[in-house]
Amino acid sequence: MFLNRCYENETVNNGMDMGMNMMSNPSSGCTCPPVMECPQERVCHREMCYEVPHIIPVNTRIINHHVYRHTYQPMYTCTMEDEVSNIYENKCGF
Repeated sequence: MFLNRCYENETVNNGMDMGMNMMSNPSSGCTCPPVMECPQERVCHREMCYEVPHIIPVNTRIINHHVYRHTYQPMYTCTMEDEVSNIYENKCGF
């Protein structure tokens, strides 16, 4: 007889002892000893969400461009010169 069971520290005698117990104690009825089954495993997948704050330093760099536009305006000046000329018509008065 093939038994597909897992046992822990039990002796298996293929049910020979069970029949003798029922005959010797008829008031027990049809109660059988418990059968130890193979353990089952349940797998429960859980997801844990974590919020991880990241600090990113941002530097604002301001560059001021000073542009000088050079314009030229002519400043007109006027100079005046006097030139003197002497005319001598009568040479006798000399």
